[in-house]
Amino acid sequence: MALFQSGNPALGEKTFQGLSIAGTGGEVMTAQGTMRKLGLLLLLMMGAAFYTWSGFFKGQNVQPLMWIGVIGGLIVALVITFKKEWAGYLAPAYALLEGLFIGAISALYDYIFAESMPGIIMNAVGLTVGTAVAMFLLYNFRIIKATERFKSVVITATMGIAIFYGITMLLRLFGVQVPFMHDSSWLGIGISLFVVGIAALNLILDFDMIEQGAAQGAPKYMEWYGAFGLMVTLVWLYLEILRLLSRFASRD
Repeated sequence: MALFQSGNPALGEKTFQGLSIAGTGGEVMTAQGTMRKLGLLLLLMMGAAFYTWSGFFKGQNVQPLMWIGVIGGLIVALVITFKKEWAGYLAPAYALLEGLFIGAISALYDYIFAESMPGIIMNAVGLTVGTAVAMFLLYNFRIIKATERFKSVVITATMGIAIFYGITMLLRLFGVQVPFMHDSSWLGIGISLFVVGIAALNLILDFDMIEQGAAQGAPKYMEWYGAFGLMVTLVWLYLEILRLLSRFASRD
């Protein structure tokens, strides 16, 4: 199915292949149901994020919780990707684990940039929400259409970013630093802007994937899977916006 392509690894080309047209008991996936489940996942994530956030500012060592969130979230995400029918059980767990990480890393950024950019976290959250809403409106009114060419460009760019990040992480293990990945140079800012743009465009692909899944009558549990996929993109977008803002703050 050429229609089912997304830069998001959770919502890829084969997302709906091999699934029965009708879900259990005749229930099928709907876009509205997916959005409701996304709302629940976001609430769970925010609850867990508040726990590690408040713990950090109370002087607690939240680093173990942060790593539990990172590693646990990665494991759960991989399981969901291969066992979509488990998404209803595992997606909430993923949201909680991701919340532990998001809360801890956000508190760290807020602490580091308290003087140079007060309110950096609220700015990042606001920009993430604003970008997501803008992408939804652009997709809903077909101002941006998820054509095959559009999909190919976004998918290729996303894969390129993933490979680039993987190489830089590998180099760090051997003590080699890529300067513009962590500094506040205009090159680093330009790269961050590009990555934020690609992350935002992935939302268009995710919206299209969910709409196509609902149109094809995918099983009901795919609402949880679609919500999980959207959360993956939103978390990525938030982290990239946070990194971009920190680069600007470092220039002051």
